[in-house]
Amino acid sequence: MTAKQILIVEDEKPIRDMIAFGLKRAGFEVLEAEDCRTARTIMTDRRPDLLLVDWMLPDMSGLELTRALKRDKETSEVPVIMLTARSEEQDKINGLDGGADDYVTKPFSPRELLARINAVLRRRGAAEGEEKVHIDGLVLDAASHRVMAGDRTLPLGPTEYRLLSFFMTHMERVYTRNQLLDRVWGGNVYVEERTVDVHIRRLRKALGEFGHDKFIQTVRGAGYRFSARAEE
Repeated sequence: MTAKQILIVEDEKPIRDMIAFGLKRAGFEVLEAEDCRTARTIMTDRRPDLLLVDWMLPDMSGLELTRALKRDKETSEVPVIMLTARSEEQDKINGLDGGADDYVTKPFSPRELLARINAVLRRRGAAEGEEKVHIDGLVLDAASHRVMAGDRTLPLGPTEYRLLSFFMTHMERVYTRNQLLDRVWGGNVYVEERTVDVHIRRLRKALGEFGHDKFIQTVRGAGYRFSARAEE
């Protein structure tokens, strides 16, 4: 099996070396960049499986780099974990809304970082149909097209399945109804925004029997978020 490739975008060499050492010990192949320009150059020739991006970089911010990558069709699906000393709630929201798949606050332990990396890669793998996604007792099996809670299969219609599959592989980000329509229903299908609410209600009802409806959180004035964390 080919080793997963991770690009570290971090301008402080001691931190970069520490992260690279831990990743190599865990069996990953490591690429390194000290700024955003170098990272973009590397990505013209290589397609890493995941990026670790520091927020504060010398040429542009890691958040700007993440947004640029997510806008580019060639790199939009590459997962990004932000590394930053910014610990305020709004900073985390800005990072996740900017396209980051996860957010790790400095200082962090190598074990925590490795766990976060593996969790993001598992979610990405399931989105590509490679394996299962496990979230707090809820299991999405892309191969069999089933969602399990314990030993029971959830009775989901095809749209509810696609919606839940999208949510479980794109956790912690807030999506507007229009974004959900585009990502779940497809941009070429005309569906009214309120249709999203109808399917959200059906999905919550199916999940509610197992206590997992709390994962689908309504963000007032913004849209919906799927999160295993307590609703704020």
